[in-house]
Amino acid sequence: MKRDELVKRVQEMGELGSREEAERAIKATFETLKERLAGNEPDNLASQLPEDLADPLRGEGGRQDFPVGEFYERVAQREGVGVDQATRHARAVALVLQEAVTTGEVDHVRDQLKDEYAELFGRKGE
Repeated sequence: MKRDELVKRVQEMGELGSREEAERAIKATFETLKERLAGNEPDNLASQLPEDLADPLRGEGGRQDFPVGEFYERVAQREGVGVDQATRHARAVALVLQEAVTTGEVDHVRDQLKDEYAELFGRKGE
């Protein structure tokens, strides 16, 4: 998926007012995802995304184990919005991410996250 299309899809799905807001949501979500993932997984994910959008994912993952609620709180803090907005934005980013990268890569990311993170990707936890 090309950069402009990815940003536009996040803007639409997350009900964001501008491309700049969508880019902030993407950056905040990717930075938080990198903290949560382990090993080379953030780099693997970044390799399938437009280069400048992928920058927050580059490098080794933080391997931090925190619940999905804290994930949304961290996104909110980085993005400078409330938790409800950040939750909507992070979910939009995750849904578009699923469209932008291979199914195998999304599966690798999901494998590292707990079942409660299923909601981030638009699914019910098991």
